[in-house]
Amino acid sequence: MPFARLATATTPTSHIGLGLAAVGRPGYINLGREQDLGENRSVEALRERTHELLDAAYAQGVRYFDVARSYGRSEEFLAGWLAARSEIDDVVVGSKWGYTYTAGWSTDAERHEVKDHGLATYERQRAETGELLGGRLDLYQIHSVTPDSPALTDKELHARLAEAAAGGLTVGFSTSGPAQADAIRAALEVTVEGEPLFRTVQSTYNALETSAGPALAEAHDAGLTVIVKEGMANGRLAAPHAPDTLRSVTEETGLGCDAVALAVILRQPWAGVVLSGAATLNQLASNLHAAVVDLDLEQLTRLATLVEDPRAYWERRGQLPWH
Repeated sequence: MPFARLATATTPTSHIGLGLAAVGRPGYINLGREQDLGENRSVEALRERTHELLDAAYAQGVRYFDVARSYGRSEEFLAGWLAARSEIDDVVVGSKWGYTYTAGWSTDAERHEVKDHGLATYERQRAETGELLGGRLDLYQIHSVTPDSPALTDKELHARLAEAAAGGLTVGFSTSGPAQADAIRAALEVTVEGEPLFRTVQSTYNALETSAGPALAEAHDAGLTVIVKEGMANGRLAAPHAPDTLRSVTEETGLGCDAVALAVILRQPWAGVVLSGAATLNQLASNLHAAVVDLDLEQLTRLATLVEDPRAYWERRGQLPWH
């Protein structure tokens, strides 16, 4: 299993990964993109920005990089970086299939991505990912599984995923929405010839949205590697937008709101990799400080008061505009 390489890494930041959702395309729902990216969001500008972030992350011990077919040109950008640095052979690369990018490099498209968990989409996108990442791909995840996803019941799809796993690819899934816990538990029951199909799970978990926590603990206990996404709640926990309670704890630590927010997740015993979604080098450097944040019980208790009802959290997320 490729994630064993992360388990043996010695750097404090080995359990922080870099996700390229925010820099693989010009538009996304993260708050503050106007300041982070500015006006020049050409393909070449974002390619250069992505490569700079990857260089900085790798130099500071990050070894997991996360992309998706729907993250614009993220796979292309990562593939180019890997090709230019052929001496790097110790990173773990994960991508996702199930959404198709439809914005055409625009920030104001009517639809930015289209979801389809059918076998035909898997076959098409697996070929597309393979053309870009080839043998560098370690993990392929179903993108944003919900309890009603056909990917949980499609036996033919399961068989094809099992074939990929038999060929050395790790197969996983990600989740989204207020019923993440239900989706995780349903996925844990998926087997092929008596063997569990999925070896990783990637879910949203942060100081505002903790509802997936118990199910993620169950997944960890079942042997899956847990990857946490959206630890910054799409910018809602970043300094300009952070709630007062997070700000007060942050002042006590002397570090950034982002470092404290990610540190809360790193403390979870089931958290294998926590993704940074940094769009700037300064954000990345601040995010990586999460590995050394020391929070006491009183501070954690205060931060626990930030938790929202999952339905309210996801409703608000769904209302965030594409910037």
